[in-house]
Amino acid sequence: MNDAQPAKPVFDRTTEDVGNIVEFGHVNIRVPDQRLATLFYIMGLGLTRDPYLVVGVDNMWVNVGTCQFHLPVGPAQVLRGTTGLVVPDLDALAERLAMVAPRLAGTRFAWRRAGGAIEAVCPWGNRIRLHAPDEARFGRMLLGMPYVEVDVAPGTAAGIARFYREVLDNPADAARDAHGAFARVPIGLAESLVFRETDAALAPFDGHHVQIAIADFSGVHGRLLARGLVTEESSQSQYRFQDIVDLDSGAVLATIEHEVRSMRHPMFARAMVNRNPATTNNTYAAGYEAGMWRMPPV
Repeated sequence: MNDAQPAKPVFDRTTEDVGNIVEFGHVNIRVPDQRLATLFYIMGLGLTRDPYLVVGVDNMWVNVGTCQFHLPVGPAQVLRGTTGLVVPDLDALAERLAMVAPRLAGTRFAWRRAGGAIEAVCPWGNRIRLHAPDEARFGRMLLGMPYVEVDVAPGTAAGIARFYREVLDNPADAARDAHGAFARVPIGLAESLVFRETDAALAPFDGHHVQIAIADFSGVHGRLLARGLVTEESSQSQYRFQDIVDLDSGAVLATIEHEVRSMRHPMFARAMVNRNPATTNNTYAAGYEAGMWRMPPV
C-alpha cells in the first residue's frame, strides 16, 4: 500500500498582488474631426463608441475592453509615445485598415505589420501598436489596452520609477532590454505605464492625459501637494498632476497629465460595452454582437 501523500501545490502569491494604482481608465487626446476619428478608431481598429456617455459631436469615448480612448474635438494632440492594444484577430484588423486607407488619404494615417504586431498611426500622428492575444505577455486579455509607452529623455527611467514607488506608493521598476532603458509601472490587473528612454527629440507637451484610479487617494494627494505638483482640484473624487520629478533635486523628469480618481468615483470599474467587429449586417448571426474582452474559462 502506498501511503505517500500528493505533493502540495506551490504558489507564487506575489503574482496576485495589486498596487496602489488599481485601474487604468483612459487615454485622452484631442482630435479636430470626429468623422476621421470614426474612420480610424471605429471602422479601422474595430473598437466601439460608448453607447451611453458623451454621444454628441464634441467628444467621443471609444471602448477597448475595460479601457477607453477619450477624443474631444479640438486642436490635435499627439501622445509622446505609443499606446499598446490587444485585439482578437490581426488579419481581420489588417483588412479593416486597408479598407479605410483610401478615405484617410492626405492625413498622417499609416499602418504596417512589424514583428508579429501591427503598427498604426492615427490621422494626426498618434502611434498605436496592436498585438494578438498572448497569455504569457498580456494575461487572459482578448481586447484591451495593456500598456501606454511614453517617450522620455535619457537617464530618467530610474528616477521615474522611484517617483511612482514613493509618491504614488505603487510598484515600479527600472530595467533595460534590447531597446534600451525603461521604467515600468504596473496598474490594476493587466495594464502598465512604461516610460521608454529615447535619444530622439521630444515634442513640446501638448496637454494630453491618462486617467488612473488610486486606492490611497488622500495619501497620494498629500504627497503631491507637499511638492506643489497638484495642477487641478477637479472634484471630491478627482484631482490632476502632470510633472514627474526627481525626488532629490525637484527637476522634471517627464510630463504627462494624470487624471487621478478615487475608488469612490462614480465611474470607477464601470462596465464597458464592446462589439464584435466581425459581425456586420452582411455576416449577422444572433448572439454574436458582443465582443469578448477576456479569454473564456479553462
